[in-house]
Amino acid sequence: MDVIHWLLDSDPAIRWQVLSDLLNDKAAAEERKRVSKEGWGKELLDLQAPDGQWAKGFYSPKWISTNYTLRLLRHYGIVPTSVGARRATQRLVDSDRRWRHGVDGGGGVPFFDYIGETCVTAMNVALACYFGVGTERNVEAVRFLLDQQMDDGGWNCQVVNGSIRSSFHSTISTLEALLEFERSDLDPALAKDTAAARQLGQDYLLDRRLMRSASTGEVINQSWTRFSFPPRWWYDVLRGLDYLRSAEVQPDSRSDEALELVEKKRTADGRWKLQNHHSGREYFRMEEPGQPSRWNTLRAMRVLQHAGRS
Repeated sequence: MDVIHWLLDSDPAIRWQVLSDLLNDKAAAEERKRVSKEGWGKELLDLQAPDGQWAKGFYSPKWISTNYTLRLLRHYGIVPTSVGARRATQRLVDSDRRWRHGVDGGGGVPFFDYIGETCVTAMNVALACYFGVGTERNVEAVRFLLDQQMDDGGWNCQVVNGSIRSSFHSTISTLEALLEFERSDLDPALAKDTAAARQLGQDYLLDRRLMRSASTGEVINQSWTRFSFPPRWWYDVLRGLDYLRSAEVQPDSRSDEALELVEKKRTADGRWKLQNHHSGREYFRMEEPGQPSRWNTLRAMRVLQHAGRS
């Protein structure tokens, strides 16, 4: 309980998720409403420009641009129908600013309408569906993502450059987007196809023990075993496990190694550290690298609880 008290002595963005995910406390719903009114959530909302953007850019500069700020608000679990969230997304919907990125290369499109580079398309689908501004354009984007799924079950944004193998980074981003799409109920018929695609994508991660090469059995990237928050666009093992928990995927033997890794990362006081910090510009620093992390502790505890290992 000392760890729980420490987690609750924090921002509403963390507190409501502790109440909901770890304690199953009905007070979580009221606490969640505070995310848009105080603390980190309100601070980010107050930084939005009248044209809807943050930092005068849709995708850059990292990590203070529109895309990454909205992703952070989604991590906070801001209530999508709250006045602050509605105002923020409506500014973007109404904005005459247009987004150009990667293979798009044309005259630009409204923020939530982008279809092109796989990872960015997935990010936008997740945001549009979470914030309740999904349209037929997002349905088209989901069909695009389904078409981009590779034979091994995953995705890779570098397929346009000839890649023939999936990427953990692209796969986790797309899985999160498809799950958000299904929850939005934007197109129930298409959601059956996305559920089938997600199953293949989940198996892609699980068959590789959430970190290992299918061909060599080696850990693909040691940085994936060091937990970050926010993950930005990077994959790591804790992000993969937290997605599987959110998608209500029941753990099996393929996730054992990843779960054991999480258990080993717990310090003597029952907490987890912020091990990997992705450098870039930030509006404010939530936690310090190398120090105990409420975000990683919350996520690790709920992953282990979901797996029956708490």
